[in-house]
Amino acid sequence: MTMQDPVWAYLEPRDLSLGPVPHVPIEGVPTEGMRHWTYTRDAAGVAWAVLDKQDASTNTLSQEVIEELAQILDKVDERAPKALVIRSAKREGFLAGADIAEFRGVTDEAAIRRRIEAAHGVVDRLAALTIPTIAVMHGYAMGGGLEIALACTQRIAVDGTRFGFPEVQLGLHPGLGGTARFTHLCDPIKAMSFMLTGKSIHDRQAKAMGLVDALVPERHVQAAVDAAVSGALPQPRQGFVDRIKDSAPARRMAARQMRAEAEQQAPSAHYPAPHALIDLWEEHGGDFEAMKRAEIASFARLMLTDTAQNLIRMFFLRQKLKDLSHADAPEAAHVHVIGAGAMGGDIAAWCAWKGLRASLSDVKAEAIGRAVDRAAKLYEKIAHGDRLKIRDALDRLIPDPQGHGIARADIVIEAAPEKIDLKRKLYAEAEPRMKGGAILASNTSSIPLAQLREGLARPERFVGIHFFNPVSRLDLVEVIAHGGLSAEAEGIARAFVGRIGKLPAPARSEPGFIVNRILTPYLAEAMVLMDEGLAPETIDRAATDFGMPMGALELADQVGLDVALDVAEMLKRDLGWPLPDAPAWLREKVEAGDLGRKSGKGIYLWKDGKAVKEKAEAPDPELADRLILPMANTAVAVLREGVSEDAEVIDAAMIFGTGFAPFRGGPLHYAQARGVDDVVAALSRLAERHGARFEPDAGWELLR
Repeated sequence: MTMQDPVWAYLEPRDLSLGPVPHVPIEGVPTEGMRHWTYTRDAAGVAWAVLDKQDASTNTLSQEVIEELAQILDKVDERAPKALVIRSAKREGFLAGADIAEFRGVTDEAAIRRRIEAAHGVVDRLAALTIPTIAVMHGYAMGGGLEIALACTQRIAVDGTRFGFPEVQLGLHPGLGGTARFTHLCDPIKAMSFMLTGKSIHDRQAKAMGLVDALVPERHVQAAVDAAVSGALPQPRQGFVDRIKDSAPARRMAARQMRAEAEQQAPSAHYPAPHALIDLWEEHGGDFEAMKRAEIASFARLMLTDTAQNLIRMFFLRQKLKDLSHADAPEAAHVHVIGAGAMGGDIAAWCAWKGLRASLSDVKAEAIGRAVDRAAKLYEKIAHGDRLKIRDALDRLIPDPQGHGIARADIVIEAAPEKIDLKRKLYAEAEPRMKGGAILASNTSSIPLAQLREGLARPERFVGIHFFNPVSRLDLVEVIAHGGLSAEAEGIARAFVGRIGKLPAPARSEPGFIVNRILTPYLAEAMVLMDEGLAPETIDRAATDFGMPMGALELADQVGLDVALDVAEMLKRDLGWPLPDAPAWLREKVEAGDLGRKSGKGIYLWKDGKAVKEKAEAPDPELADRLILPMANTAVAVLREGVSEDAEVIDAAMIFGTGFAPFRGGPLHYAQARGVDDVVAALSRLAERHGARFEPDAGWELLR
């Protein structure tokens, strides 16, 4: 069989149907006077407006892109085509929404309103056209991109397209008329739910709720366009029941429940956007034009909040870490994981889900079996009903009790318990079996690599690749370098992290690296507070009131009290920290096997995966500083010592590795926003009252 055979032609990636223009990419053919759009007509008189944003891998709605869309609408007005099709020439997707860079650091609310009003005008012109307007979407249609599609008369999606309004994750809500159009097209309760959570809507879900009118494979796009132009495609209409849900009494009832749920997930004191969106819908949901007008003012107010600006900053921190994975290095295809415990098994499962072959070995076959069972349950949750994806991922996850995969793997990851002698023994067995060019990695959470590399034949190909638990949900992976690591091996490690959809945070190998080094004083202080007699619920409330996703003691239970104790003692010893000795009750719990969530009992009792808590009393205002400022102080030390030389990487590591209050921008950014002098003074007061562990680090001068 040759590559010219029909079956191979069918299986190869298909060119996008872009009307009467060359195939992707459309290089050098934007319409005259435009950089980003191509506007052409086919033989049937249908106009195709194709977006291929120049000098960008992704289409975003920058000011220039919207202005050029207005020029296209001028051309439509001058000589009306039979229909207008809007499509992307980027193979990855349709439109990813607004160009966030244009909103960073803005300070003028009136200027924001004028700009949004002008963009609304363009989108409203599109919606007002009397010819059929058809958005053809593939890959993804997010935020402002989906708002453009909602302004069209019909929406066609290619199989596998994802949709969503992620603006809430930036401290905002949709701002191009999407709040009104979405709630007037679909079930308004479902529409609000998706906007309030920022969750993606998958293709079949979008079709079922009426967000898209046709779901087709790429080879049928032209036929679907022809059907839409001829009127053969069903027209979208909001059902009677959905219109009832948009009535004032129904909105009032639903809004009360939405506010209660939003307050639980995103307290209004820290995250105003969900609550502003609920207010907008409750007050104006029954009036399409009024809701659009009110949306502009609400969006502009939110844009100036500290929350929005810090979450926008977080967007760029994520991009910065993503860029660190773009190393010029060979791509890994096969990963072997040694150790099928909770971390090792989940690392292998995630790698298999992301398309790599992942073999998994352990001294106990039962541990491998449990890991595969956990993987199957994970895939059920994240596959959204796609049985083929589940089957293929399980096929790639290879139980390998004898470790035969070591000889074939491009990366071998050790995920054994935190015991130096055990890890060295595993390396001595694995390294001679590895193929040339492969790298050996440790998932150690805190042990310096200089201690682990002793005895290795090729220490230059030994690197730390430290995942965080749960692997499927936390995006951060620390990539740890030691003095003898080769640049090629570090590049392979970073590229591997990016290949599996994670964010690499480079760090120098010092005890605790970045995240555990900074997190440990936080956990330790919570233990001290509990030893002083404070209720764990009160201590944890002080942290969650600050904005942490969970309290320090609940987190310690999640991590495992045994692990938390081991890491704290190691860091105290290796770094000479003036931390108090671990409380006797903590040692007793660990010795009794009350380790937290994994044993069902620790500081809290755990039922159905949740900590059972009593009602928390209001904490003393000083409590938050006792918990949070040691993290900021340690982050400064990490920067001063060069564990990471980039303050933004440190902040990003804490946000994406621990969930450090995202709306505060990370521990270093929080300290700078609060004022370095104020933070240093607060630490000095705490040191006077509670001991040397609060003494301000010498590195604060770096942030002044």
